[in-house]
Amino acid sequence: MFVYSLRAGTIKLVGVVCVALTVLITLIAFVPTYTSTAASPTVADQSVSYSYDKVRTSGDVVNFLSQFGWTVDAEPAEVETVTIPAEFDKVYAAYNELQKAQGLNLAKYRGKNVTRYTFTVTNYADYDGTVLANVLVYRNRVIGGDICSADVTGFVHGFEKQ
Repeated sequence: MFVYSLRAGTIKLVGVVCVALTVLITLIAFVPTYTSTAASPTVADQSVSYSYDKVRTSGDVVNFLSQFGWTVDAEPAEVETVTIPAEFDKVYAAYNELQKAQGLNLAKYRGKNVTRYTFTVTNYADYDGTVLANVLVYRNRVIGGDICSADVTGFVHGFEKQ
């Protein structure tokens, strides 16, 4: 015959451990996963795959942009931490549509602080003004960006050459 007794402290400890495990399992289930399956069709029966992962330094951003055929200055014109707004206004909603067109989506990163790298593009054809490449990086992954002119009446488009 075995006799086992529990004190109120032991019951509380077991309860706290159970709640902590439940919270941990719930967090693991809802943490987003990131895959690099973005592909852009170029010609019928042929597609090009780009890597959006493992972007840790400005040199990695230069290599990322070179996948699309862009040549940029070795040093970024600007590196800044920006916050993706929690609520998108008309301008940000339109910008997110541009991101969706290139297989990305900023909606998943609302309220997050991201790093924006801005580089000067040196090989943009048929344009005499300054062209910039903006790349948004979150946790070593490119989550958005654009190629744009520095002029007010200029242009903006995705990473692929137009």
